[in-house]
Amino acid sequence: MMAERMPGVRAVASLLHLGAHAQAFGEAVDFLRRQRALVFAMAKRDIGSRYAGQLLGTFWAVGHPLFQMAVMVFVFGVVFRQKIGGTYDLPLDYTVYILSGLSAWLSLAPVLATSSTAVTSNANLIKQFTFDARVLPAKEIVIGSIVWAVSVAIVMLYTVVIYRSVPWTYLLLPILTAIHFMTAMGCAWGLAALSVFLRDVKDVITLINTAMLYLLPVVYLPAWVPEIFRPIIFINPFSYLIWVYQDVLYFGRIEHPWAWVVASLFALFLFTSGYRLFRRLQPMFGSAL
Repeated sequence: MMAERMPGVRAVASLLHLGAHAQAFGEAVDFLRRQRALVFAMAKRDIGSRYAGQLLGTFWAVGHPLFQMAVMVFVFGVVFRQKIGGTYDLPLDYTVYILSGLSAWLSLAPVLATSSTAVTSNANLIKQFTFDARVLPAKEIVIGSIVWAVSVAIVMLYTVVIYRSVPWTYLLLPILTAIHFMTAMGCAWGLAALSVFLRDVKDVITLINTAMLYLLPVVYLPAWVPEIFRPIIFINPFSYLIWVYQDVLYFGRIEHPWAWVVASLFALFLFTSGYRLFRRLQPMFGSAL
């Protein structure tokens, strides 16, 4: 009875039928290719409107995550005086280690937050029959990519200044970008669709974003975690994305080969599942809003 009244529950259950994922992947990629001009135009307009009238303007698009990165480096690298680096197992210093993980999460977390209201905050557009709501979550990915690009550039710049070079694994950035994009896009579509029917989603995401920063191996090594709690890290699928980032930006080698497999499969699953969920629920957005 409850499933009949909650279309979101039925839609999630339908995702267990994995046979349609390949078709959904093709449709999603084709949609993003065809609508890329509109997505970028809406992202540009949204950035301007969000920070209109503020003294520093669009700087705040990257100012908040940059400040958080600086605070984390100061607290764990200076106050707690954690020292690593100079060995084969841990080649670079603690600052690079922290920044590598933060590049992933601080560019993903805002996307999770804003995408959970991407549809509900644009009810007037949704009710226009000519507007395709799939554009709205995609717009959030473009905005989030600014933080991603700046974060990765900071890690690269710091590494070049301190070590006079960057690891060869930077050549894997295109693959890393694809994994990150599919993960973010899948989350954005899924959260945007669910939040139309489950309005608590945005508040749950706020809590998750806060907790994840400390539940992911971003500011600590997994070996530092008491053994009884380590399974929490390994069952968290986002941990594998962090390890992929650390392989490219910190270790300079494929230190976690299994993480690349898990992160890639997880990204593909999120990408197609999020798209399918949004496509299934989209016809009901108008009545729900």
